[in-house]
Amino acid sequence: MRFNISAILTTLVVVAISSLSVSAAPAPVVEADTSLAARGDANLFEPHLVASNFYGAPIPPWKKGYHPGWYYGDHYDVAKKFGFGFIFPYLKDAIVCKLFDIFPLIFHCPGFKFEPFHPKPLPPSYPAGVPSPPSSPQQGDGWVQTFSGLDGAVQADDYLTYGLVDTVDNCKLMCTYVDGCAFINAYHDDGSPLLTCALFSAIHGPEAATNKGGQTQPDGSIDFITDSVGYYRY
Repeated sequence: MRFNISAILTTLVVVAISSLSVSAAPAPVVEADTSLAARGDANLFEPHLVASNFYGAPIPPWKKGYHPGWYYGDHYDVAKKFGFGFIFPYLKDAIVCKLFDIFPLIFHCPGFKFEPFHPKPLPPSYPAGVPSPPSSPQQGDGWVQTFSGLDGAVQADDYLTYGLVDTVDNCKLMCTYVDGCAFINAYHDDGSPLLTCALFSAIHGPEAATNKGGQTQPDGSIDFITDSVGYYRY
């Protein structure tokens, strides 16, 4: 098992402070400086993996200054590179995940002490063109695909959080551990071999995939999006 010492130390401080202040968590603040040092310092003064801080990603991925809140997969070194160098929790790290499990209001990693959330009740109607789920839950895997292969990502007000994952199945699993998550949008961002995993509380069709990239990255390159897929949970 690999550990990122700086990330673990930062997480220890963040969780300790979060446990004291989570009941009165401040509103997310958009950071003007997005350097590694600024990100690390900011984490010392705000709750990280809590809903009020969008689980570490208060800036959605279609706005300037965005950064992932977490990583779930097997290639943390790659995730750090394509996460713009920010310190963010590695959600397969046993030390980090067991620490999170001590505090009931902090996010809990898949596969540890806490069970996933039950799916939200389905809406009375769906966006145009979005298929309804199977009549019997046994006929499917609990997910319905709403689009695939797009060059745009979902941009919507019901955004919950986003992070990095290795696979679409990783993204689906992350959704089950975020309270209120009903929809995932996974895509390759800026040529990354990893997937960006954005989570939402409502169901979306291809018409919501209006984020076509174009944001300037820290290295001066222009962001682009490929292989965007959407699924809702039932």
